[in-house]
Amino acid sequence: MFNIIKTEIEGVVILEPKVFGDNRGYFMETYNEKDFKEAGLDYNFVQDNQSRSIKGVLRGLHFQKHYPQAKCVRVLEGEVYDVAVDLRKDSPTYGKYVGVLLSAENKRIFMIPRGFAHGFVVLSDTATFTYKCDDFYHPEDEGGIIWNDPTIAVDWPLKEGIILSSKDEKLPTFVEANIKF
Repeated sequence: MFNIIKTEIEGVVILEPKVFGDNRGYFMETYNEKDFKEAGLDYNFVQDNQSRSIKGVLRGLHFQKHYPQAKCVRVLEGEVYDVAVDLRKDSPTYGKYVGVLLSAENKRIFMIPRGFAHGFVVLSDTATFTYKCDDFYHPEDEGGIIWNDPTIAVDWPLKEGIILSSKDEKLPTFVEANIKF
């Protein structure tokens, strides 16, 4: 039930669900274990999360150090630019990122495997963001990389008016973090 778009980083894919719509609205499957497994996306999701943010909020780039999580993310309302940074030590794309525009309108789903830092910036007035995780969140295991790291050099579509949490303002650079899964 999904059109699967491979990205330049192995394992990171964009899913476009089949949407059935008429004058009443629309219906779509956002997750189907059988379809995921047939596509080689064999995950056991154990936790769903949701956030709502205003324009300019940038969350990330986050990861779990010893309990890495695969994430299946999408936007219910609004629009975000979502980023996955490869932190897998033996990967030919280590330190590279994939960015994708996710919106309530395009209904795209971004599948990020374990071993990646993740973040997004809100481009619309507000955005409601949801994600499935294949491991539980461990607050003591949080890690991160500063959003504007010069080595990774994410080309964020929003350059000004970025709103960060106090914790995200203090994140180390990619080199300082020296994370390799």
